[in-house]
Amino acid sequence: MAEFTLPKNSTLTPGKTFKAPPDAHQVRRFEIYRWDPDTGENPRIDVYELDIDHCGPMVLDAILQIKNTIDSSLAFRRSCREGVCGSCAMNVNGKNTLVCTKAIDSYPGTIKIFPLPHLQVVKDLVPDMTHFYAQYAAIEPWIETQTPAPADAERLQSKEDRAKLDGLYECVLCACCSTSCPSYWWNSERYLGPAVLLQAYRWLADSRDEHTGERLDELEDPFKLYRCHTIMNCTDTCPKGLNPAKAIAEIKKLLVERQQG
Repeated sequence: MAEFTLPKNSTLTPGKTFKAPPDAHQVRRFEIYRWDPDTGENPRIDVYELDIDHCGPMVLDAILQIKNTIDSSLAFRRSCREGVCGSCAMNVNGKNTLVCTKAIDSYPGTIKIFPLPHLQVVKDLVPDMTHFYAQYAAIEPWIETQTPAPADAERLQSKEDRAKLDGLYECVLCACCSTSCPSYWWNSERYLGPAVLLQAYRWLADSRDEHTGERLDELEDPFKLYRCHTIMNCTDTCPKGLNPAKAIAEIKKLLVERQQG
């Protein structure tokens, strides 16, 4: 009989509990994933009780309050606090999101905060994005041209062509969509995932780019593109309201059109 064991550091253990002060009025409970690679211990779930009367309205505000007033060892990423940098992507109550754009009041009861799934954890809520960014670089996310640029003007495009980029350029590379995709969980070494494929289509859709054939050649692969099975987790979880599944379908359509001549 086959025997299966869990990977190292995959078993969660109970952690510390930090109770709210006795005079707290509006107490909310936060359960947060903690793991420090330097200790050699298994990850744990620490519990923090916050009086949200003394806290900002967003989940990120609660995390900052915990770090600033309760436990300075908590590690996480954050930057813009406006939903445009993608730094604070986390899994909250089972769904990936940007915690700077999610209100505490949008979650009933206990709020459970974990790092993005599937990725290796650097520490606590900090995932290792190295592979994700390497995949992004692999699609060459910049305009490639063959004709020389105009001598005294930019490369222009019509309003209609510019409109084709709406729903694509807004991606902030938070990786919420890719790390919610089961196909990416199982095949991330070769499958590019929804975020990178949406970015790939952004350049295919750009009328100023002149390397459509080369870009499609790179994507026409049973794993890079065709591991997408239209599960739609990516579109459901995108905190920017984008539709990576549609972008992937558009790439497939371009490949079919090219085959048909």
